[in-house]
Amino acid sequence: MQILLSRVEAQGSSICRVMAIAACVVIVCAGAVLAQSIAGQYRVEGRNPDGSVYDGSVRIADNDGAIAMTWSVESHSYQGTGTRNQDVIWVDWGDQYPVVYVRMPDGALHGTWANGRAVERLLP
Repeated sequence: MQILLSRVEAQGSSICRVMAIAACVVIVCAGAVLAQSIAGQYRVEGRNPDGSVYDGSVRIADNDGAIAMTWSVESHSYQGTGTRNQDVIWVDWGDQYPVVYVRMPDGALHGTWANGRAVERLLP
């Protein structure tokens, strides 16, 4: 009986190790998917704090989470730098408050600026 219990415990321990390794692989793979680069050219649509709307384009450079952005909106150009943590991006563009984006499943970035009084959507 003791030998049988030892074998069951040994098998249970092995199963736990295999389950733990499988869980780690899933977590690492999910993290890699979530941390995909956001670099590229986007179409921008937004609403200013006063309610007026704007559109234009944005170019994003993503160097392992260090973000550089250039907006071209109507006849103006804006630049900013920031960081990315998985699907959340913070960009300082010279205003009192940063732009904060969330990456959506379709690759679009939805953001807010002016302390939440303005919104912006970047479409790949």
